[in-house]
Amino acid sequence: MRIEDYPTEPRFAATVLSTEPITDETADAEVRELVLEVDHHQFDFEIGQSIGVLVKGPKEFGSSVHHRLYSVADTPLPKTLGKPEITIVVRRCDYIDDYSGEEYVGINSNYICDRKAGDKITITGPFGMPFKVPGDTNANLLLIGLGTGIAPFRALVKHIYNEVGGWRGKVRLLYGAHSGLELLYMNNKRDDFARYYDEETFEAIKALSPRPNWSDPIAWDFAIEQRADEILDMLSDDHTYVYLAGLKPVRDAFDKLFSNMHGSAEGWDKTKAKLIEQGRWVELLY
Repeated sequence: MRIEDYPTEPRFAATVLSTEPITDETADAEVRELVLEVDHHQFDFEIGQSIGVLVKGPKEFGSSVHHRLYSVADTPLPKTLGKPEITIVVRRCDYIDDYSGEEYVGINSNYICDRKAGDKITITGPFGMPFKVPGDTNANLLLIGLGTGIAPFRALVKHIYNEVGGWRGKVRLLYGAHSGLELLYMNNKRDDFARYYDEETFEAIKALSPRPNWSDPIAWDFAIEQRADEILDMLSDDHTYVYLAGLKPVRDAFDKLFSNMHGSAEGWDKTKAKLIEQGRWVELLY
């Protein structure tokens, strides 16, 4: 589904409650976490969904309003606590025009990253299939994220251990970034996942680019080389759920990786088809 296919109505006003960088000052990328208060009591969202942010700017797709989606990075508050609050993670982006070669700032990301507490923004949504938490606490979760794709998994892991509790299935978080400084919620600035390292069922496996300054692809195969058998067992277990979040290339990378683990693309296609059919494979890709 293309971004221009997502509806821009209804629209809701939201107030920025807080904004802070969650990457180190020396990181190549600036990523900020914003907490928004929606001025509408019935704005309901679930873990794994996204919201849209509307920003006025140069005409695009026949409209002067730019619409971009951002993953929800925290669990919903109980409705009894007042207006809904939404946490999003936004990376300040620039891009190179394919034809002119000129560099432009990303309209939405720069607009959002420049907002201050008290500012108003316009949002839409929520969108996307949520990452459902299995009713069986013995279920295994294989969570695969790239870059800001870590946002929904921060919410999901928090929910599992803080709100559900007693989780007995394996929870494996495979998280990729070009450098350790860009590992959101796992860096010196913010290490939210550290609070779960003592959980017997949780483990975070980091994958980095071997030469981040050269924009080499993230070395997923090297990162999980020692865990390949465990991951293959999880993929073949009927109690395993696989959730992917991040840029679309992460799906291609793991299709290739899992095909190698299965010994052939056909073997992996069969396993993946079963996961999809049973609702145990969910993607949040952009």
